[in-house]
Amino acid sequence: AARGRCDLALICGAAMAVFVTRRIPAEGLRVLSQAGGCCVQQWDSEEPVPRAELLEGVKGKRGLLCLLSDRIDREVLEAAGPSLKVISTMSVGFDHLALDEIKKRGIRVGYTPDVLTDATAELSVALLLATCRRLPEAVEQVKNGGWTTWKPLWMCGYSLSDSTVGIIGLGRIGQAIARRLKPFGVKKFMYAGSHPKPENAAEFEAEFVPLTRLAEESDFVVVTCALTPATKGMCNKDFFSRMKKTSVFINTSRGAVVNQEDLYNALANGQIAAAGLDVTMPEPLPTDHPLLSLKNCVILPHIGSATYATRSTMAVLAANNLLAGLRGEPMPQELQL
Repeated sequence: AARGRCDLALICGAAMAVFVTRRIPAEGLRVLSQAGGCCVQQWDSEEPVPRAELLEGVKGKRGLLCLLSDRIDREVLEAAGPSLKVISTMSVGFDHLALDEIKKRGIRVGYTPDVLTDATAELSVALLLATCRRLPEAVEQVKNGGWTTWKPLWMCGYSLSDSTVGIIGLGRIGQAIARRLKPFGVKKFMYAGSHPKPENAAEFEAEFVPLTRLAEESDFVVVTCALTPATKGMCNKDFFSRMKKTSVFINTSRGAVVNQEDLYNALANGQIAAAGLDVTMPEPLPTDHPLLSLKNCVILPHIGSATYATRSTMAVLAANNLLAGLRGEPMPQELQL
């Protein structure tokens, strides 16, 4: 077998033959391997499956369990052939799936919302605090001898207390972030999106505002919306130019929501105070990317859902979605196409 691939069962009927594109938490694999008649072929590596191996691996399979870093486009669907009936993605986002092509072929799609809400919200708050209080910069000063004495104006950042927080996309994760930020003494919450969500906003008395006003009035901007044609590149030169010089920008949604060149210029020119990103375009971000040269930009390697418990729960849900689809039963979490 090719490096990184392990065939748990090579000789089986095609009825339950599935391809898993990566090494996933053991609990998820166990669900599949213990399912009667389910034959699993897996790319058993921490690194993404090479394109050629993916195209080979999906051939004749009935089910596919993939990650957000796997591009499932027409080429993959054609390689799989008419046998492919179910795609289960171990992610809440689905912008890596060619949904029009998938729908055309009558393939069912499972995904993993809800289960990563808390972990992503926790990480978003951690990233916000690390950015506004300049924690990575401060740690570096301790290590390189920059810490000489207590200085009244040294390493000062920005406080959540009495602030206005603007959330772009007040869905499950946006609400969970607001819920965690509220006890810090945030004075006001605003939110922007495609339409008002009064039932989501009530708990925080959050005001629905146009994107321009959110940019102008927020001390902290947190992006938690889905990537769609409407949101792609939405945080751009115009957006950053409207923000306060003391504002902090946080993105834990998708990298493509932000025009990174415009963000770099805004940070480098002191147009905004700081930015914290858990998502970039591309991922991984090249180590020589201009954003990485800035002290006022904290970048994490897309670890929003990275707790042991959450990743395990995601893997189990993705496996159960796949099995339900293969059996023609309702999925625990199905994407309505």
